[in-house]
Amino acid sequence: MTDRKAQLAGNLAKVEERITAACVAAGRKREEVTLIVVTKTYPSDDVRILSELGVRHVAENRDQDAAPKAAACADLPLSWHFVGQLQTNKVRSVVGYADVVQSVDRARLVTALSKEAVRRERELGCLIQVALDAEETGRGERGGAGTGGIEELAGLVAEAPGLRLDGLMTVAPLTGPYAGRELAAFERLMDLSTDLRSAHPAANMVSAGMSADLEQAVAAGATHVRVGTAVLGVRPRLG
Repeated sequence: MTDRKAQLAGNLAKVEERITAACVAAGRKREEVTLIVVTKTYPSDDVRILSELGVRHVAENRDQDAAPKAAACADLPLSWHFVGQLQTNKVRSVVGYADVVQSVDRARLVTALSKEAVRRERELGCLIQVALDAEETGRGERGGAGTGGIEELAGLVAEAPGLRLDGLMTVAPLTGPYAGRELAAFERLMDLSTDLRSAHPAANMVSAGMSADLEQAVAAGATHVRVGTAVLGVRPRLG
């Protein structure tokens, strides 16, 4: 085993222990929570090692990094999640490799994703990104729609050809009433998920929690956690 593979295996084991312990504490089954490893800024070699170690879900937030990486790893049994703010001029590229876009936050993006998914004759999973630092009808500092915009966006995604409404995503906010209150933020997301599922029962995916707050996300009921640093190490600075 190479040094890097051993390092990643050790890190994965520690994250697995954390998720398992959080599930036990919350009275949940371990299989209720899916780990998504955020591989942004790391090379395709690391993605290949993660796949060898059993990882099946990876996430990226910049198309210029993700597109060549996904192409280099096209032979691997991976689901690719796009989690960054997505500009419509990048949609054509992203739909080429992403299985799920977790950052849907405006009607124009829904239209662009649908058009490209239809052109490629594929179905694309979509999560509505919820901004808990925004006004009800505003947008968040790191993207996302205010809580008042969820119902309309969900309806647009559900009706759009080529798209599948999978659920909701959020990032613990740095400002606003939920700043520093990760558990409360994730519990709010779960309440919003309950509301969403009353109209769209299959949209039961809840993506929340990262390296620093995955325990709170699991406690709140998240179905997916997005972990980068705890698996891959401290990220190199982008130039």
